[in-house]
Amino acid sequence: MQTVLEEGIYNELELYSAAKRASIFIDRKNNCVIVQATDTYIPIEEFKIIFHKVGEFVKQNDQIEKLVFDKRSLKVFHQPSMEWYFTQWKMDVFQYGLKKHRKLLPEDEVFRDSVKIGREKILRENPDLDLDKLDIRYYESLKEALEN
Repeated sequence: MQTVLEEGIYNELELYSAAKRASIFIDRKNNCVIVQATDTYIPIEEFKIIFHKVGEFVKQNDQIEKLVFDKRSLKVFHQPSMEWYFTQWKMDVFQYGLKKHRKLLPEDEVFRDSVKIGREKILRENPDLDLDKLDIRYYESLKEALEN
């Protein structure tokens, strides 16, 4: 399995789970879980399995307060996965203390625009969704995402 984690950071992380298209790392120093896409696309079934694993870890480790989702390997944006992730998963893990969400996006402007449009659509179709209680930020490097 190829990893795209940045040099110097990989050694500080504990591999929690490796799936076909993503890996889950634990950064105990920063009370963080990192989900790193390792393929260009993650089918929704596998996407849900990956994030259910993260959710179970968060529920058992209440000191985890941050998730970094490294999407830099992705080429395909999938709106149904994003909707489930925002409307169900994020709200579920929020109650266990996971309030900081950091995203690393591919450099592809079409992908980035799709994320923005997708998020706007989710908020428009789910007016009761209170994302303001979450700290969601986008960064260009893993180091930056871990530090903030």
